[in-house]
Amino acid sequence: MNDSTSPYLHGYSSIEQQRLRDQAQITERLIYRDVDFMDQSHILEVGCGVGAQTEILLRRFPFTQVTGIDLNQEQLDSAAQNLGRCPWAAGRYELLPADASAPPFQDNTFDGAFLCWVLEHVSEPVSVLQSLSRVLAPESPVWITEVLNSTFFLDPYSPALWQYWMAFNDYQYEQAGDPFVGAKLGNLLLEAGFSDIQTQVKTFHYDRRNPRQRQAIIAFWQELLLSAADSLLSAGRVDEPLVQAMRRELAQVQNNPDAVFFYSFIQAHARVSR
Repeated sequence: MNDSTSPYLHGYSSIEQQRLRDQAQITERLIYRDVDFMDQSHILEVGCGVGAQTEILLRRFPFTQVTGIDLNQEQLDSAAQNLGRCPWAAGRYELLPADASAPPFQDNTFDGAFLCWVLEHVSEPVSVLQSLSRVLAPESPVWITEVLNSTFFLDPYSPALWQYWMAFNDYQYEQAGDPFVGAKLGNLLLEAGFSDIQTQVKTFHYDRRNPRQRQAIIAFWQELLLSAADSLLSAGRVDEPLVQAMRRELAQVQNNPDAVFFYSFIQAHARVSR
């Protein structure tokens, strides 16, 4: 199978797998505020990873079957373990190793699709979306959630963090990923032949009005940043002193009563037009 993805800068450690589960819980409220698969019987989840989003889909849409695909068998094994602990998921999911640009399904197999934080790691997103369209029945809904890393803002100003963040994004971009793909979803879906395309901006904005949420999101953000440290260090994009300075700055910001955290991502909804 052709591997259409760029190198996964976060790695596949048990720590990273737990981070993905934490991420799904922290972002669930915003991501699923508008997502609706209540009328779908069988949806495809592209890039299901450790099954963190799969669990949410099965819990929120109890009449829906989910087939999840991912390139990494370790992630799929972790997903099977996680979902096996969820009674409501029993008999309602299938996990398969597959390349998103060449899904091994017949035409019109599914009546919906879900992608979350996937296209940022894909070198040819239009190819993935075109392949997705093929395996979906006409008028099937697709929900895609993606990053827009240029929106990140943290106050007080933290120079080591910003240097690290720029290296983080530059490295992903150089490895054929796209940390800004969220803003491009409308164009990508049009090029892939989808219709009824809608996009909306969703934002985390925490300041002294919501200190508990602010503390939690900054702690999670540190996990996100550190998940790429090994890749960035190996590539020579950062050094250990910068990583440690970034950690100290984040700890200081997290304990600052006037800290501000801001990050926006993009969610797109579209339908198969054929």
